[in-house]
Amino acid sequence: MSEGRRLYLDGVSVVFDGFRALNNLSLIVEPGELRSVIGPNGAGKTTMMDVITGKTRPTAGKVLFGETDLTRMDEAGIANLGIGRKFQKPTMFDALTVFENLELALKAPRGPIACLRWKLNGEARTRIEQTMAEIGLTERAQDLAGILSHGQRQWLEIGMLLMQDPELLLVDEPVAGMTDSETEHTAALLVRIAGRRSVVVVEHDLEFVRALGRRVTVLCDGSVLSEGSIDHVQNDQRVIEVYLGR
Repeated sequence: MSEGRRLYLDGVSVVFDGFRALNNLSLIVEPGELRSVIGPNGAGKTTMMDVITGKTRPTAGKVLFGETDLTRMDEAGIANLGIGRKFQKPTMFDALTVFENLELALKAPRGPIACLRWKLNGEARTRIEQTMAEIGLTERAQDLAGILSHGQRQWLEIGMLLMQDPELLLVDEPVAGMTDSETEHTAALLVRIAGRRSVVVVEHDLEFVRALGRRVTVLCDGSVLSEGSIDHVQNDQRVIEVYLGR
């Protein structure tokens, strides 16, 4: 397990106009852990990520990253703390190459003067090349992002987040719409990048979750319904009733 900060949610509730999107949710993600979060629509998965990233303020409860209270920070502050989020729909510059998108995402001084003076040095180039190799896009380095396949666009966005050197990565339904081979590649990629950082994957595809082979948390009605291996949760009668529909 890597050295790093633990994500700790304790008794988190979010109420929108009387509707409890999260209901006394408690969750711990250890440093370097890869965790899958599954659940039916409306279970609270997106709201949970919104709370962690500062988009939504909890009505009650604690959200800690190490010793830092995330509920006291805004979205930009949380991102700078080392928490990155990949949304379901990739966001990138289609008119730029794979290499250029990663270069833009590189964690570097962002002030006006710093930007004018900044040049791509050997260390930065090596970092981009390593990230392209990690996400499997080395051969597409000079291709425009706009011509990549759906799966390759997802990997590029993951790469852009990795360029920010996050300590915790939140990934929302990464394999929706992917081919079988792209799904396999994505599972291997997420397993590979965990360890050096914590990764939380929100997903509907149970076979993909099985391929990840790590601890699974099942949410229902805004709280944890079950937790354990994929075999454990798939055989939990409560999960079968509310999630698998049998």
